[in-house]
Amino acid sequence: MGNTFDWQSVVKYLLILIHYLPVSLMILVLSLILGSVVGALLAAPRLYKWPIVNGWSGACISFFRGTPIIIQLILIFYGLPELLKPLGVDLSRVSPAVFVVLTFGLNTGASLAEIYRLAVDSVDRGQSEAAASVGMTGWSTFFRIVFPQAFRIAMPHLSNVVVASLKDTSLAFSVGVMDMMGRGEAIGLVSYRLLEVYISLAIIYYIICLTLQYVFARIEHKMQRYTRIMTSS
Repeated sequence: MGNTFDWQSVVKYLLILIHYLPVSLMILVLSLILGSVVGALLAAPRLYKWPIVNGWSGACISFFRGTPIIIQLILIFYGLPELLKPLGVDLSRVSPAVFVVLTFGLNTGASLAEIYRLAVDSVDRGQSEAAASVGMTGWSTFFRIVFPQAFRIAMPHLSNVVVASLKDTSLAFSVGVMDMMGRGEAIGLVSYRLLEVYISLAIIYYIICLTLQYVFARIEHKMQRYTRIMTSS
């Protein structure tokens, strides 16, 4: 590290590291897309109590929520290629970013599965029974009655998952992905100004997290306003 702390270096590194923000955001977006699908697949057996699959789903959720994500990343990055090698599948040329997205997607999916389940269970089942009594199909009842209410209930929890996922992207550098954190580590080791680099990274992550929280707060506010209008009409 340099002899004295230098705020000019903080600004300089901030301007450099911000160029790597799209990599972190790409990992975040792809992980959330994958996690949304995985979450739905894991939540369905839990909601409808499907035999056998329900237990498997619960085990997957328990594992990904009960172990550190860095361990999951290392297991998938190093373990998955070894498991598939006897089957003739060579993953040696696959980009490390793919393993990162896969790991983060599975981890996020486990959290989303529980959010989905709790949100759907919070909706009064009497509404579904009333819809069935007037001839609505199960899919129509879910998407027209259950889903909108469950989405409003889940919104605060979804925002927390997104913000947490953004912060988790900082671990991608541990398997060789050159995102903001990876580039920051490289700069810090060469310049001996790790403190300035980490302050620059903290500023960027903090601003992005505040922005995401603001966006979700606005969405939640609009949804609550819409609900009040629909209730009073």
